[in-house]
Amino acid sequence: MTTVISILVIVSALFMIVTVLLQSSKSAGLGAVAGEVTANMNKTKAASVESKLALGTKISAGLFVVLSLVLWILG
Repeated sequence: MTTVISILVIVSALFMIVTVLLQSSKSAGLGAVAGEVTANMNKTKAASVESKLALGTKISAGLFVVLSLVLWILG
């Protein structure tokens, strides 16, 4: 039982790492200081992908915490 939960904790941690790394940065960086012009992209599509990545991060983080607590209680 603990082996299965341990594997699920590892999978949720890896999924959380991937979703966090795929999210774009919210800060403008040095481009805002220099007055860099950004290209217009399809904002609705970008917002949709960002919201799905944020939701995936929240779900995997919650699952990670719950499974870690269950593993701690069983161990």
